[in-house]
Formats: sequence, structure tokens, C-alpha cells
Amino acid sequence: MQRRAFIQKSSLAATALLTVPHFPYKQGPLYSTEELMGKADLELFGKGINLRKEAHDAFVAMHKGAEAEGFNIKMVSSYRSYARQKAIWERKYVKYTDQDNMEPLDAMAKIIEYSTIPGTSRHHWGTDIDIIDANAKVSGDVLVPSKFEEGGPFEGLKQWLDKCANDYGFYLVYTDSYFRKGFKYEPWHYSYAPTAKPMLKQYRKLNILKTLSEADILGAQHYTRAFLLDYIHNNILDINPELL
Repeated sequence: MQRRAFIQKSSLAATALLTVPHFPYKQGPLYSTEELMGKADLELFGKGINLRKEAHDAFVAMHKGAEAEGFNIKMVSSYRSYARQKAIWERKYVKYTDQDNMEPLDAMAKIIEYSTIPGTSRHHWGTDIDIIDANAKVSGDVLVPSKFEEGGPFEGLKQWLDKCANDYGFYLVYTDSYFRKGFKYEPWHYSYAPTAKPMLKQYRKLNILKTLSEADILGAQHYTRAFLLDYIHNNILDINPELL
């Protein structure tokens, strides 16, 4: 009797599995290698903003929130193409090697204190921003850490961002954590996490070492395996854990 009941229940369960609708697994958005490396023709939104739609909308909301507190968030940099990053890299490389007579690896180590190797910049993704307060009185280079500290012209905005930026999905990328390596502290650089996190996850699946080794940029012939591995580990991946 018990065996018959078991068989009946098993048959019913099997029938249920056959009749319950099956929904295909929905993957997140897939990004091409060209997109991840800044070589794609992206659709960007917002005059003077130039971000992917979702990041643009979040930025507009954050801008309104900051404006209500007396701050005028100004975009210093957002989307940056591979070609633009290459121009920045090569200008600095020429300066350090030709004008300052630095050895190639020393010059590249100097460049990557703040600037990325083309093809590895988070600005390629249309999710990352460099921002300041346009209402503040300031002279000279604006992207200087001390200008975001106590007594600096952007102190107020920095305090507001520390408190509110995460509410809009934006997270500081290169923090001032004592244990973090790679790029120096950038209190102006924020990333829209809901899009940037899956993009980084997919970016990590690329053969970054091979791609960088074959790059057609000044100085690439002087790359060593140790230099590139250190760059990938410290500069690309040693970031705010909230963005991993």
C-alpha cells in the first residue's frame, strides 16, 4: 500500500515537472570587447554628461540632490574613448622619456599613478565620472586631492558625496584606504555601480595580459610580464570593494 502511494506521488510529481512552464535563464547585458576597451561607438546621453542611459539618469538625479544643498556638480570627465586615452598616455610618455629623460618603465610607473593604459580605463564604459563643484572658487588644476580636503574649495561637496552618492548608485573608485595599492587616491572619481560592476566582471574574463602586450601604443615594447601583472592586480582590481 505504501509502495503504491509512493508510485502515485512520484507519477504526479513527474507530471507536474512536465507541465510547469520553464522560463529560460536570463543573463545580464553582454558587452562586446570593443565596448569594454573603449573602441565601440556608444550611445551616450546628456549634453556635457556623456554617459550610458542608466548612469546618465542616476547622475541627473544626484545633480538635483546636490543642487538642493547648494552644490553644482560639474563634469570634468566622463566617457573617454580608447583614442582619447591613447593620446593622454602618449603625451605623458613623451614628456617623461624625451623631456625628463626617464627610463621607459620608470616613465610608465609615473604615468599610472593617475592615468590608465589605453584599453583599461573605467572611463571607457560610460559609467565613470570625474566631478567638482562648479560653485566653488578655485584656480589652477582642479583634480588635486587637497582641494577636496578640509579647507579646500570642494570640501563641502566631498562631505555631501560621502553621505549621499551611494544613494544614487555612485561609489568612489580609488579610495584613500591605507591598504589599497595601484592608482593614487582620487576623491573626484565616482562609478555607477549597477552597470560598472557587471562590466568589470565581464572585463575580467578577457585575456587582458595578451591584449596589453599587443597594444600599439608608445612604450608597449618595454612592457614586462611582471609590470603588466602588477598593473592588472593593483591598478585594475585594487579598487573600492563595493565595485567588485
